[in-house]
Amino acid sequence: MPISIRSVMAEDRADWDRLYAGYAEFYGVEQTALMRETVWDWLMDRDHGTTGLVAVNDAGRRLGIAHYRAFTRPLSATVGGFLDDLFVDPTARGQGVAEALIAAIRAQGVAKGWSVIRWITAEDNAPARRVYDRIAPQTQWVTYDLKL
Repeated sequence: MPISIRSVMAEDRADWDRLYAGYAEFYGVEQTALMRETVWDWLMDRDHGTTGLVAVNDAGRRLGIAHYRAFTRPLSATVGGFLDDLFVDPTARGQGVAEALIAAIRAQGVAKGWSVIRWITAEDNAPARRVYDRIAPQTQWVTYDLKL
């Protein structure tokens, strides 16, 4: 199945909302329409720093989304890319959608001179980890969250 990856556009809103709500549900995160509106506004604001991609099949169906942004890496004096969110419609999994989204982010990183693309996932997210293990090595780092 041919898949194209492009920047998210205004006409993607309904499908993006459906996919992003599915992402939040997958991770058990309570997310309101207002929260999704905030993220959507970030994606539509080219000056915000968060970029959104959408995977579309040849029939125009949106199959997946990804959000990413630049981050500074002081220790290496470089800039990297951080993949914040990646979600593929459950009916489209196993068809290369996640790989295509990550490849598009990688291409953006190469074009921008980034040193790395980094992301995290849940330890028990075995299906995604099988994909990620084919694409990149797992790091040694343990993640912490200090709630504010």
